[in-house]
Amino acid sequence: MDDTHEFVEKLHEKQEKAKQNEKRQGKAHANRKLPSKQHSTNK
Repeated sequence: MDDTHEFVEKLHEKQEKAKQNEKRQGKAHANRKLPSKQHSTNK
């Protein structure tokens, strides 16, 4: 039972980190998308 409890705790930690990364990357990607679109249409 200890192993499963540890597994669940690690899983939750990974999920929390993944959510935080998505938020950070989502903002960064949103900023990156605009210039790439402009460059592709300006060609």
